[in-house]
Amino acid sequence: MARTTVEIAQVSGIPAGPARDDAHRMFDRISRRYDLLNHLLSFCLDFYWRRKLIGRLPRKPGLKVLDLATGTGDVALAISRKRAESHVVGVDKSEKMLHLARRKRDAQVAGGALTLAHGDGLAIPLKSETLDAVTIAFGIRNMPDTGVCLREMHRLLQRDGKALILEFSLPRNPIFRKLHLFYLRWVVPFLGRLISGDRYAYRYLNQTVETYLQGEDFCRLMRESGFTSVEAMPLSLGIVTIYEGTKA
Repeated sequence: MARTTVEIAQVSGIPAGPARDDAHRMFDRISRRYDLLNHLLSFCLDFYWRRKLIGRLPRKPGLKVLDLATGTGDVALAISRKRAESHVVGVDKSEKMLHLARRKRDAQVAGGALTLAHGDGLAIPLKSETLDAVTIAFGIRNMPDTGVCLREMHRLLQRDGKALILEFSLPRNPIFRKLHLFYLRWVVPFLGRLISGDRYAYRYLNQTVETYLQGEDFCRLMRESGFTSVEAMPLSLGIVTIYEGTKA
């Protein structure tokens, strides 16, 4: 029997659903309203989700962290503020998102060293085994090949380094799942288009969330990419999940 697109994605790491190759151009278009819509559409839960992600970072001085798909820099900036002794690099393919991240960084009063650079999450120009942690928040499902991205993360980590991935997911509870799908399919695209002026971006959001690997399927791909001690930690009734893996 022929495999479905989702089953193929589970094997290859290539996500089902919309193409991702030009996703950075979409983020360029919506960059001006991106933060506002993040807070509005998540009912400000995005602040809580990022705190939980950052709370999973290794407890060691002089932490070296890469934040992939850093966008407007919220995770990278939060790590820099919370861990003043840290060295953080934020990388993104969208120049307009990076421009906003740099403005936020320049306005930040205190924090650790923070570098923001243009880059591709599938080919990161950093030396192998140099980082204590790699984070990515709501960005891995936008990569054209999840498996390649995970292997790049694994390559960059030192032994016992952590990959910490925050991504949208779907609730398991059938009633809440139906309510959440209605919100994703109808409310999010309507508000996204109204506020950002982009007809495509927030339809892309619900399509990628619904077709992307989740839970044990994503954990399996992390293990296949070399990670050990892989965990999936659902938050907010399962509308997002933190995935954590260690480089042995």
